[in-house]
Amino acid sequence: MVDLDAAIGFVVAHGDAVERARLSWLRAGAAPSPELLDSAEVGQTPTGGWPAVWGADVASVDATCFRLAELDDLGALGRPAARRALDWLASRQQADGGWEEDPALADDAPWWARPGDPEARLYLTATVTFWLTVADLDARHAAPGRRAAHSPDPRWPAGPPDQAAGAYAGSAYTGVVQTAVQALAGQLQPDGTFPSYLAVGWLSAAVFHRQELFYESARIQVALADRMPKLSPANAASLAAALRRVGVDEQHWTLVAARRRLAETQRSDGGWESDDGHQFDVHTTLAAIRACR
Repeated sequence: MVDLDAAIGFVVAHGDAVERARLSWLRAGAAPSPELLDSAEVGQTPTGGWPAVWGADVASVDATCFRLAELDDLGALGRPAARRALDWLASRQQADGGWEEDPALADDAPWWARPGDPEARLYLTATVTFWLTVADLDARHAAPGRRAAHSPDPRWPAGPPDQAAGAYAGSAYTGVVQTAVQALAGQLQPDGTFPSYLAVGWLSAAVFHRQELFYESARIQVALADRMPKLSPANAASLAAALRRVGVDEQHWTLVAARRRLAETQRSDGGWESDDGHQFDVHTTLAAIRACR
């Protein structure tokens, strides 16, 4: 079993002010101060995206999605900065339904975001589609009468929406998401994998679940289950957090397996190891807390 108390202690001991605020929101829905939110949003370009540390002043699709994940942990996806970022991402969709980094970033982008690379393109498409799906989900449950009174957090629905919410109006990204879903579905292989990075699988599984493409989502999850025993802690945490974020039941077999993997890989100090270096261990631990809360 995951030791959440130890994980919380790790974030408190090693996290910065923003990371500790993310923990407070995930634990109790405690709203961060306006000053802290302003610091979390700093650096946004006039177009709405955020640049990557490797990309000078050019807004990056990948970096913007990463920043949205942090803001989501602060309950800040409804703030103007996040809305501008989501609008910018939606405006960047290409004719085939996918996303790619600005060609100006070709010389600096890491392998997972390199313009012109089909694997990177598929990864960015899955990532952006996930966050636009989350935004649509939040819009649905923020509408009057759409959320059960006992659900303490509008980002985490207490149960299925009522029938009237099935095809809700006023969602800014529905058409963009539907086009992107067709693009992703067209790349899904018969064995439930994608010709790209592993993260495309769990992000697409989450998106397909919300689009009621349950067969396609299940095919992906079966493929992921085969990888679960050797999945890195960061990947297991990200997988489970993504599925939970779109309302997959915590007792679903994929989530049970992911939590088992997190329990196996939790360190004695309460944290989990990042795939990107120890400086991101707190971020990985927050993802694990999000997945298990």
